[in-house]
Amino acid sequence: MGNRLSGKIALVTGGSRGLGRRICQALAREEAKVVVNYAHSIDDAQETCNLIKSEGGEATAIQADITDQNQIDKLIAKIEEIYGQRVDILVNNATGPQPELSIEENTWGTYMDQIKFFVKAPLLLAKAVLSGMKEKGAGQIINIGSDVVQSGEANFSNYVTAKSAMIGMTRSWAKELGPKGIRVNLVTPGFTPVERHADISQESIERHKEQVPLRRMGQPEDIANAVVFLASEESGFITGQQLTVNGGKSFGV
Repeated sequence: MGNRLSGKIALVTGGSRGLGRRICQALAREEAKVVVNYAHSIDDAQETCNLIKSEGGEATAIQADITDQNQIDKLIAKIEEIYGQRVDILVNNATGPQPELSIEENTWGTYMDQIKFFVKAPLLLAKAVLSGMKEKGAGQIINIGSDVVQSGEANFSNYVTAKSAMIGMTRSWAKELGPKGIRVNLVTPGFTPVERHADISQESIERHKEQVPLRRMGQPEDIANAVVFLASEESGFITGQQLTVNGGKSFGV
């Protein structure tokens, strides 16, 4: 356990499993009080909290659809009721289904399904936490992107487009909020297998590793450690940046 985030309240969307769970654990190991946001499974969210508590950390699971303004308002109010203070660290990690569709198969609706998670939700959440951060003169917003923006995967344009928007949004927010002491950055993971990738074949894994200069797959902890770094004062002069964590497979722009 460290103490780089002692006394901080960290809200992680989509924190019940996958990358979100590991991010929650890593923040808690640095003594942040972690709010594990989840959409559906209380069991998964509670498991994340139990793992954190087993290591001596502090965590609370709170359900909310972070694409819905009313539910976000209730989420933020509940956090302030439980902890008596406002969010210091916001990690926009939540995602929904990621269908692979050709241009012909895509519709504006399939594009909007991705945009609501990667643009709408971060906007609504930022608006909800900014007054507290501005009052303190400090805060960290960390968006979770994807290196598919650099690779431009075929039949994935709905997802790639929405993740691309996060880059410009991060940079614009960083310039606007920097004078208020609030830093905004983007972590760009490469392919990092978690629970939802259980059906990926070993052959696909080996093929991917051959394209990675470091010759290994990303581990969830690689992403979580990058988030902790950007949330801490060790990165105190870093804002508006894209930190690509993919073993050198591609580079940020």
